[in-house]
Amino acid sequence: MSKKSTGVFIGGLLLGSVIGTVTGLLIAPRTGRDTRQLLKKSADALPELAEDLSTSVQLQADRLSETALRNWDGTLARLREALAAGIEASARERLEFKQTKSDLVSESRESVSDHQL
Repeated sequence: MSKKSTGVFIGGLLLGSVIGTVTGLLIAPRTGRDTRQLLKKSADALPELAEDLSTSVQLQADRLSETALRNWDGTLARLREALAAGIEASARERLEFKQTKSDLVSESRESVSDHQL
């Protein structure tokens, strides 16, 4: 499971727990006063639950950020290697081209010299 999926799963789990708790309280065969007291306790726990959810989301965001930075560093390193290889290949091609051109000029001069004799 990816890190992003884990964060979504945890958020969904917490939201489902809250919805399930509220639904269970409303359907449960209790007196109105007992249900209201239980709802009040649950409502009092919501800020803590929200803080836990916020912390969880922040941790997941930090992990994703770190992963993105590591991936960027790897991509940047590969890009530098590719550029260096391209520059090196270009220099080799340029050198080979100059050598070929020099050989052609030499052959041309020899050919002209042979015809003049």
